[in-house]
Amino acid sequence: MSLIQDLGAQLRATSDELPTGLVTVAMEKLRGATEILMWVRETSQDPMGVPQLGNATEAAERAAAAIRIAQDAIAAYLAAIGLSGDAAAPPDRDWKAGLEQRPEVKAEGGDEKPPSEKLGPWWQERVAQLTGEPAPKGGDDKAEPDGDTADLLRRVASGVRAGDKAKVGRDLHSANAATGLALSAMTSPVLHRLAGDLLGHEPRPDDFERLRSASAGRVRSLLPGTSPAVLETLLARICRVPVRQEQGRPAGHPADNAVTASVLTGVLLARLGRDASSLDPNAPDPLRRPEAADAR
Repeated sequence: MSLIQDLGAQLRATSDELPTGLVTVAMEKLRGATEILMWVRETSQDPMGVPQLGNATEAAERAAAAIRIAQDAIAAYLAAIGLSGDAAAPPDRDWKAGLEQRPEVKAEGGDEKPPSEKLGPWWQERVAQLTGEPAPKGGDDKAEPDGDTADLLRRVASGVRAGDKAKVGRDLHSANAATGLALSAMTSPVLHRLAGDLLGHEPRPDDFERLRSASAGRVRSLLPGTSPAVLETLLARICRVPVRQEQGRPAGHPADNAVTASVLTGVLLARLGRDASSLDPNAPDPLRRPEAADAR
């Protein structure tokens, strides 16, 4: 191996190891926390940490942008020194980071996991409004099926792929609020990867309309109660389009983003011809299929 090739390999490895997906997951968790606090503030005048979370989110966004710029600069340098084969955009293998199971927190002084939160049926009520599917009678207080947020995402995506609106509603109703809200952070790197596979390249601002036309109708049919603005915000984040928060506009319900993102994941999987099992972090990376990007 020549000196140039060795340098190129080291630069390529450095680019691949940049934690793009992990930073994106952290950024979406901060956004989710901010949305929940904004919703809580409807009944309180105390800002309760929202400004601090906003500053943290901006810092995470700058970090994500800096990583992308560094990857682009490395790719341009590799192309300039004649290593065009190594100059392609690096695969974002951290997109599976959000799908990895986290160790369950044990209850203090015991081996059992802590009891589920008792926040009332607000999650189920909002899911019913978004999906049009009422919560199963007599089952509101039952424990959710075995599995974490990653399992919930796979079940919802499976229902979306099958076009089974009732199943999508049942699976979302079966989750508790904490598991359901975690979909917001989990889906962000996954959606970015799926959109890139569908488009055949890294999502760009000019891909916004293309992705909206490919997904809006299906999302609307499965979530008749969701606002178009929620889907547009998700697509804007995927395409790196700045999202402007209108002054005086009330904050959306924290469940809206989580539910819509899980359904959008299923829609993109269907467009790619993949099933929900491809969302397993232990599964091999699926092949990119640029030809599937043609809007149908």
